[in-house]
Amino acid sequence: MFSVKSLFEEILDHDESFRLFCSIAAGGESQGGWENGRIAALVPAGLRDLAPKVARHGADEDKHGRIFNALLKQRGLQPVAVPYETDYTLLLERHGIGLAHDRLNREEPLTERDVIVYLAHSRVTEQRASEQMRLLVRHFAEHPSLGRAVKMISRDEDNHLAYCHEELLRFARAGHGRTIQSVLHECARAEIRVYRDVSLAVMSHMGRLLGWPRPKAAVLAAGIHAAYAYERLAGWRRMVSLAPPARRDALGGPAVAEAEFA
Repeated sequence: MFSVKSLFEEILDHDESFRLFCSIAAGGESQGGWENGRIAALVPAGLRDLAPKVARHGADEDKHGRIFNALLKQRGLQPVAVPYETDYTLLLERHGIGLAHDRLNREEPLTERDVIVYLAHSRVTEQRASEQMRLLVRHFAEHPSLGRAVKMISRDEDNHLAYCHEELLRFARAGHGRTIQSVLHECARAEIRVYRDVSLAVMSHMGRLLGWPRPKAAVLAAGIHAAYAYERLAGWRRMVSLAPPARRDALGGPAVAEAEFA
């Protein structure tokens, strides 16, 4: 039998699966950096106080992309093209979640609702990111090459989640509570489906690279489907709740200057 830790160790110890893992992660983070950068530039005049926080969010995501690429470089590996079916960020956009790229490519200020949609989408996806990174920290905090990277990224993801809670609660107090809850529910329903599909696709690619036997692949797929069933039944609720975060003004000020891996 295998555990979550042993599964990750198998992926991380094999060059080709590690290359795919880091390439997928780097691509998603870099895309998030671009999106936040565009949103920061297009924040409407009445919400300009939010722009530096959005820009900080984008700078963090860009940093994460560089970290994953640097981890590849440490192993003497080059990034690989990310298969379409494993591109979480792209698939969320294709499902109409968040702000469309054609909207962000226009030099037209966002509306207040656009900003709420961005924050709600981020609140849902940062929940997922925070949980995933905490899982990696739990198992690999002391890993000689990954430990520092996962701890740094996990701290950032927790800050991003805190920021989303704080800003959405501010909008809720201003009278946008119903809109926020509607958008959060829509995003959460789509995200859990996309996450299931991407997880199945990633495991399928990893299985081919690592030569997993059919019974092992079947058990992993069954686990992904079971997790989706739980999230569809009740787990989605953790993605739509809002509470004052323990970390206030988590993205206030410039990005923290830290030595990176490149």
